[in-house]
Amino acid sequence: MTTSEISADLVRDLLRDQHPDLADLPLREVDGGWGNQMWRLGDELAVRIQRMDTTPDHQLKERRWLPLLAPRLPLPVPVPVRDGAPSARFSKLWTVMTWVPGQPLDQGSITRGEHAADALAAFLRALHVEAPADAPVATDRGAHPKDCTGGFEHFLGSVDAEALGRDTADVRAVWDDAVAAPAWEGPSVWVHGDLHPANVVVADGTLAGVVDFGDLFAGDPAWDLTAAWLLLPADATARFFTAYAQADEATVRRARGLAAAKSLFLMLMGQNGDRGLPGGKPAWGPAGRAALDRVLSEPLP
Repeated sequence: MTTSEISADLVRDLLRDQHPDLADLPLREVDGGWGNQMWRLGDELAVRIQRMDTTPDHQLKERRWLPLLAPRLPLPVPVPVRDGAPSARFSKLWTVMTWVPGQPLDQGSITRGEHAADALAAFLRALHVEAPADAPVATDRGAHPKDCTGGFEHFLGSVDAEALGRDTADVRAVWDDAVAAPAWEGPSVWVHGDLHPANVVVADGTLAGVVDFGDLFAGDPAWDLTAAWLLLPADATARFFTAYAQADEATVRRARGLAAAKSLFLMLMGQNGDRGLPGGKPAWGPAGRAALDRVLSEPLP
């Protein structure tokens, strides 16, 4: 079954088969991420159904760990409440989760920068605690920047020079500094792993929730500290790091380089969207360009 065949009728049939008490709630498709399609179910729930993800690992990870993490996090996050099993009707995984109210940041804006910086810092302080021994390890992310240079070079080489609007040497200098930074030597902490504008929601001009924990892993917190540049408006970065108060210089340097790489990724996804390519996200291009401008123009906190 292709993505285009994941319809409201299919989702409702799956609910009738496995969770009939939920099947008659109002159902409508909403913007989801790349790997999963999202359907709003009533006022308080959502159905998260595999789309581009080729394995069920991301949803299984969320089912396992989010119920344990959510109670101690100071911002709303989606919590799995019902499991949807693969079936003859639909061969992939799906999950009923709590709905996190708000507007995705790639479609909205943060106007209360100081409040958002404090909220993000409080969230990451609460998340970045030592993870248990059986916590998931990173697969395609989580490494030191020096081990991610291939991805950085791909993104830098794929974004049109006109869209980049910057001398590539300036971007490369930030990356090279991150590559030269010492590695994380602290305990492996919980890391969201994929904080970017489509994976947070905003309301009343500030951060209101964090979604999509499919890349959750235990490791280097620098991967999440990229959010200081990717999510927050100009001039809020220093306030964030002051409030977070747990990042040494090396961690900030790694985070800034990773933020540059993620900015380029967002710009590439926006470029693909503008060209009508599969998986492209037109709204991500401007978000990535703004984030890269912040990475290159703001001094290290």
